Order: sequence, then structure tokens, then C-alpha cells
Amino acid sequence: MRLILASHNAGKLAELQALLGPLGFELTSQSALDIDEPEETGLSFVENAILKARHAARISGLPALADDSGLCVDALGGAPGLYSARYAGAHGDHAANIDKLLHELRNTPQAERGARFVCVLALLRHAEDPEPLIAEGRWSGRILEQRAGEGGFGYDPVFFSPEHGISAAELDAAEKNRISHRARAFAALREKIAAL
Repeated sequence: MRLILASHNAGKLAELQALLGPLGFELTSQSALDIDEPEETGLSFVENAILKARHAARISGLPALADDSGLCVDALGGAPGLYSARYAGAHGDHAANIDKLLHELRNTPQAERGARFVCVLALLRHAEDPEPLIAEGRWSGRILEQRAGEGGFGYDPVFFSPEHGISAAELDAAEKNRISHRARAFAALREKIAAL
């Protein structure tokens, strides 16, 4: 079955193809069909994932898969949350986003710096699908007081993984891809697809 991935991210396409290929799915990025990204107007990760998948399915006429993800910090009431990629203003300015996060948490003790990465995947069989398959993955940890590590991307340098005792940016890439919020969401989605 051919699926449209509601993303322009080539890395995400390769990662998902490796996961879903053995189940008989062939993924095509929406950029290959010149499908633009819709405005993310949802108030939750689930709403935005469905919105993106529905947009891609409507334009392509094919089933679509989308994800929405971000970092939720307890002491900030769940922020940056839906706005993780543009927390400091410009979309994708990782350094500025981390600087703002560390500034917001500057007087917050370690015990109150709990956080989690969240990823929601939505798979729609067609644009009007009333029963999208939804899978969620969470990776809990806490926010460090300063950056540690050179790997990963986004908030990885300040996200401490308690299972490993180091930041996400210090983890081996293969290990991170095994335990991350996205990996957990993908595993949950794969189980749901296999059960169809």
C-alpha cells in the first residue's frame, strides 16, 4: 500500500520506511507531490497530527501518515509543547529555543525540572477517515541546567535521560532511535497496523 508522509523531512521518511516497509507500505514524502504544509491550528499533538495527515490525504488522494511532536516541561505548564520548534520565535532555531528554555527555568530546582518528549502519529486511510489510527510515544526525563553533548538535534543537549544518566545529545544515535518518543510511537503504530 502506498502512503503519503505528511512531512518534508527526508530523515523521517527513511526512518518510517524502514519501520513500515516490512508491513507492505511504500512511503512517499508530500514534497515529492508538491504538497505544502498546512497551518498547525490544533490545540494538541493529536489534533495537529490528524490535521496534517488529512491535508496530505485530501490533496494526494492517498492514505497519509503524519506526526506531531514536542517537548513538554512540567514547571512551564507543558510549554514549549506544540510550539517547541518555534519557542524562541523563528522556526527551527534550536540554539535560541534552548537559550529561552534555560532562561525560563533559571530559578527552578532540579527536582522540579521534569519533562517529556511527546510524539503522536496519525494514519488516515483516506481524507475523510473518521477512525484514524493514533499512536503516541513519550520519553520522560528532566531538563539540565546547561547543555551537554554534541549529538542529536533540538532540545537533546538539555534533555537528561535517567535510564542512561546522560543527555539525549550524548546518547549513541542507534540507542536514541531505539528509546526515543518517536521510536515508541512508531512501535505502537506498527502494532496497530499489524492488528488490522
